[in-house]
Amino acid sequence: MPRPRIGAFFDVDKTILADNSGALYLRALWDRGEVDWQTLAVNLGSYVRYKLNLLNLERWTESTMLHFKGQSEVELEREAALWFEEYVRPTIYPEACELIARHRDEGHVVALVSGANKFVLRPLAAHLGVEHIMCTQLEVEDGAFTGRVVQPVCFGEGKIYWLQQLLEREGLDLAKSWFYTDSISDQPLLDLVGHPVIVNPDPLLYREAQRRRWPVRMFETPTPAVSAQAWSSGAES
Repeated sequence: MPRPRIGAFFDVDKTILADNSGALYLRALWDRGEVDWQTLAVNLGSYVRYKLNLLNLERWTESTMLHFKGQSEVELEREAALWFEEYVRPTIYPEACELIARHRDEGHVVALVSGANKFVLRPLAAHLGVEHIMCTQLEVEDGAFTGRVVQPVCFGEGKIYWLQQLLEREGLDLAKSWFYTDSISDQPLLDLVGHPVIVNPDPLLYREAQRRRWPVRMFETPTPAVSAQAWSSGAES
């Protein structure tokens, strides 16, 4: 019988990235003049409720993804690649890159497990050299988004649902595996792995980590300037 393999799973927003990918996308839309202050205020309020574990993220995701209804999947993928280079890549924590490289060197199966969609995770995974991504899926028909989300959303218990396929395919042992996250919403998966690691935690998760004596790591925020020029010009060409 082959020995079970070890997984190393990483949340993305505030764990690998110093910023929230949704906020970075809104910033790009703001720079292009496609959103107003009211939209920013509504999304800020949603983010605060999320950090306090008061937001119904499944319902919020379903509502937000209606924004993409009718948009070409190919076009969004092209825009996402440009957006990643200008807005996302500068926010990657160097410490997260080092951790991912270390797990990969030790032969662990590394995966990104995030509530974001593949247009965020694919370029990030390629940059980090990560083969596997578990994410929220958007429904596509005839090459365009329907505005619907494939259930379940990759959040909370939903992360375990999507991760289960990888566990079975790769023969991973959760009791020996690692999970890195910043959010109390990820407690279901934290409870399953043998090595939970808390990164830049929200207040609720920090309190739980102290109670459970989980290790806590604080990454230093990267400070390179973010430029919108390439994404804006590329998306409009």
